[in-house]
Amino acid sequence: MLSGRGIRVVVVDDHPVVRDGVVTQLDRHGDIRVVGSAADAAAAVRLCAAEKPDVVLLDLRLPDAVAVDVVPRIREVSPASRVLLFTAFPEHAAVAPSLAAGACGLVVKDASGTVLRDALREVFRTGRYDGAGTAGSAAAPVTPREYDVLRLVAFGHTNVEIGEQLGLSVNTVKTYLHNVMGKLQARNRAQVIANARAHGLL
Repeated sequence: MLSGRGIRVVVVDDHPVVRDGVVTQLDRHGDIRVVGSAADAAAAVRLCAAEKPDVVLLDLRLPDAVAVDVVPRIREVSPASRVLLFTAFPEHAAVAPSLAAGACGLVVKDASGTVLRDALREVFRTGRYDGAGTAGSAAAPVTPREYDVLRLVAFGHTNVEIGEQLGLSVNTVKTYLHNVMGKLQARNRAQVIANARAHGLL
């Protein structure tokens, strides 16, 4: 069924201990072959373009990007690759947008080696993995739409530009931003970005 080559996996995580531990775990399974690993988004995209892996295990937050921005880049250079999110925080506000961007599911970092193995097998076989549950994002500090606005604010976009990118009116953008600022106890754009980073949202 796998033509003798196994499920080809790329592991992307900026923490060497986590990355190496996952690779060691996966190497124990004869039907899974780790073809490379990366510590940041840029390296991950280059690696996926070269290797065209079956599954990419992608950390939700990397030093140079968040998964919602990385998933489309991976799918562009390797359309057949399936991306499985990898995070210690399944309730993070970035989860839902990352799934909407094309990720196939989520597995938590404290999952056992058996759970991780089964998740990769299921994603390879069906294109989806629901074992970790992905509805928890409602418990996040901000909603997925508020998170979209927050990310664009962090990139320096104006309310008009954010509205154009997200298909929202300027007033709606202002409402989302006002809500985010209230939740993160910020009085201006600079403070909301700083507080969002402190909460691990950016």
